[in-house]
Amino acid sequence: MWQFIDEHWKDAIEILVLAFLIYQLYRAFRATRGAQILVGLGLILVVLALITQIFQFEVIGWLITRSAAVLAFALLVIFQPELRNGLARLGSSRFFSFSSKRRLAFVERLADAVVLLSKKRIGALFAIQRDITLKEQLETGVVLDAQFTPELAMSVFFPKSPLHDGGMIIADDRVAGAACVFPVTEKEMQDRSTGLRHRAAIGLTERTDAIAVVVSEETGSISISENGSLHRNLTEKQFREKISEIFISGPPSNETETVEKLDSETSVSSSSDRDMVSD
Repeated sequence: MWQFIDEHWKDAIEILVLAFLIYQLYRAFRATRGAQILVGLGLILVVLALITQIFQFEVIGWLITRSAAVLAFALLVIFQPELRNGLARLGSSRFFSFSSKRRLAFVERLADAVVLLSKKRIGALFAIQRDITLKEQLETGVVLDAQFTPELAMSVFFPKSPLHDGGMIIADDRVAGAACVFPVTEKEMQDRSTGLRHRAAIGLTERTDAIAVVVSEETGSISISENGSLHRNLTEKQFREKISEIFISGPPSNETETVEKLDSETSVSSSSDRDMVSD
C-alpha cells in the first residue's frame, strides 16, 4: 500500500490540479457562447475518434493527431474575450484606490441615489469601475469629471435629459462619463422580460470586473450585476447590504448613519420618451 502511494502520489496531485483547472474553466465559460462551441467541437472529436478506432481509419486518425495545434489556436480565438478578462483579473493588484472613509461615503451616496431613482421609477444604469479600466466604454459617451452625488445622478437620468440614454461610469467615487454604451451579453436569457439595460449590465460585467447597477424604468426594481451574474428585484435593505458587502467587505455598519442622507421627498417627474436603452 505504502509502496503504491510512494510511486503514484505525484499522479494524484496532477489529477487534482487538472480537475481544479477544468472546474474553474467550466465555471468561467459555462454561460458563454464559447462554451457551446467547445461542447460541439468536443462531440465532433469524440465521434471521429470512435469511428477511427472502430473502422481503423488511418487518414482521419492522422488528421486528428496533427490538428492539435490548429485546434489550440482556434480555441484561443474563440475564447479571446474570456481569456482577456481572466488575465486582466489575475494581473490586477488594486481594488479601490481611495480611503475606506471615502469609500463608505460613496457607497451611501450611491445607495441613496439608486433608491431615489427607484422610488421615482426613473431608469438608470451605473457601472462602477474597479481594477479593469472602462476607457473603451467611456469613449462611447460624454466624458465628465465630477463628484458623484444623488442630485447629479437624478439630473443625468432624468427623462429627456441629453445624457439619460446609456450608462454612467463611476471611477474612484467620481463620475467619469455618462451616456456610455456597454456591450450586451450574448448568452441566452431564461427570463424573456430581461431588457436591454439588464443585458448591457451583464455584458459589461462578463468582460470586466466592474459592478453594474440597474434601475428599471417600468417597475422601479433594483438589480446588481457582478461577474456576469444578475441579482434582480432587490429591496432597499438588500441593495444596501449587497453594495456594502461588495465595496466595504461586509454589511453596512452604524457608521453609515452619520453620513448625510439625501431628502427622499425631492420632487422629480417620472414621465419620459422612449429610451435608446430600455429596461
